[in-house]
Amino acid sequence: MSLPKDNIPNNLTEEDLNILNSPIGLRHLFADKKVDVDKALRMTQYELELKELQTELVKLQRWAIKNEKKIVILFEGRDAAGKGGAIRRVTAHINPRYFRIVALPKPTEEEQGQWYFQRYVNQLPKPGEIVLFDRSWYNRAVVEPVNGFCTPRQYETFMGQVNEFERMILESDTYLIKFYFSISKEEQERRFKDIKSNPLKKWKMTPVDERAQELWDEYTKYKVKMFEHTDTKLSPWIIIKGDRKTKARVEAIRYILDNIPYTEEN
Repeated sequence: MSLPKDNIPNNLTEEDLNILNSPIGLRHLFADKKVDVDKALRMTQYELELKELQTELVKLQRWAIKNEKKIVILFEGRDAAGKGGAIRRVTAHINPRYFRIVALPKPTEEEQGQWYFQRYVNQLPKPGEIVLFDRSWYNRAVVEPVNGFCTPRQYETFMGQVNEFERMILESDTYLIKFYFSISKEEQERRFKDIKSNPLKKWKMTPVDERAQELWDEYTKYKVKMFEHTDTKLSPWIIIKGDRKTKARVEAIRYILDNIPYTEEN
């Protein structure tokens, strides 16, 4: 099976045609009853680029293991911004023995009486390990104050300590990357509708998600304050535009590869 000549747009290059006639390209071409060449080309290029980047992530992990490097990557952003999907692409092919995805539940009564950062300190990586936080200590910067889950004093205490906390992490020979996945209000609404209408995804909706659109401006206010105070030269925020999931995933992985100075290990 190959690309029907009647469906070939005039602006396709020979390289584009070769990509579309590959097994991956043909799979995307004939995924739907109506052939959409532009979409098929875009998705094939994404899949090929993603595979190449994931191969480099395997090399990065081997380097981290051999050299006992510690890596922390935070995935923050609005609900339905694509954090989980990006994490799945980052971890798809690396060794599960040497990475952890941390998505902490509501703190226990005991944890509520501890120093706020304690439960996160307990999750930091061992030498040779990568830890990916699906939401992190920055819950207290945005989600908690917006939804009334912390007091104003707890919020101010957090904001007064977080930069020093991150400095200590970095000075303990740990790489720290902070991603913020940003989406438009319209795209968030569209994704929520998709989740609610899909019986396989309904479980993703939480009471906090249900109020996200209503509290959009409050989230924005606290997000801006978070950036103003915690986007430092030592520990900057990397903003990923998430309206197009495929582009966001590639951008995040490429940033990791470009900013951790790994070398290929045998």
